[in-house]
Amino acid sequence: MDAPAAELTRLFQEMDAGSESARESMLAAVYGQLRNIAAVRMADEAPGRTLQATELVHEAWLRLGGPQGGGAGWNNRRHFFSAAATAMRRILIEHARQRASLKRGSGHEALTIESVLDLSDAPASDRILALDAALAGLEHEAPEAHQVVMLRFFTGLSVAECASALDSSERTVMRHWAFAKAWLAHHLENE
Repeated sequence: MDAPAAELTRLFQEMDAGSESARESMLAAVYGQLRNIAAVRMADEAPGRTLQATELVHEAWLRLGGPQGGGAGWNNRRHFFSAAATAMRRILIEHARQRASLKRGSGHEALTIESVLDLSDAPASDRILALDAALAGLEHEAPEAHQVVMLRFFTGLSVAECASALDSSERTVMRHWAFAKAWLAHHLENE
C-alpha cells in the first residue's frame, strides 16, 4: 500500500467534507499503485492498443468520483479498493468486448485457471470476458471469495494487503483465494 489505512480514511472523510486538497492528496496516495496494477493488466495488449494503462487509471478514477465527486462515501481502504477493482474490471470488460467484436470469427483460446488468475500474466480480451462470466457466478456463490479475487486480481493486492483491506486474517484470505481459484478453474475449464 502506498498510503496507510488511517491516512486514507482521513482523506475519505475530508473528501466527503468537500476538501479539494484531500482529493488531490488521495489521488497522489493511490495513483502509483493503481498505475502499476493497470500496467500489469495491460501488459499483453498489442502495440497500437487503444487503451493504455494510464488511461485505465484515469478512467477508473473518473468513475470513482474523480476530481469532482466527494469521497463517494468510502468508509475505509477496503471500500475504496473494492470500488477501484470494480471500476477497473468494468473498463477492461468493456474494452475486451469492443476488441472481441472487432475480431469475430477468430478461434477461442484454451482457458486454464493459471492463465486467467496468474497476476504476472495479464489476461487477453477473451480471458477477461470468460473471467467476468465466471466471477458473476462466484459472487453469487461465495461473496467473500469473490471479494478476495477482486482485490487480488483487479487491484493487485498481496495476501497481506487483502487481509488488511478486508479486516481479516491472512489465513482466511488464503482460504478464500484457494476456494476461488478452484471454483473458477472448474467453471472456466468446463465452459
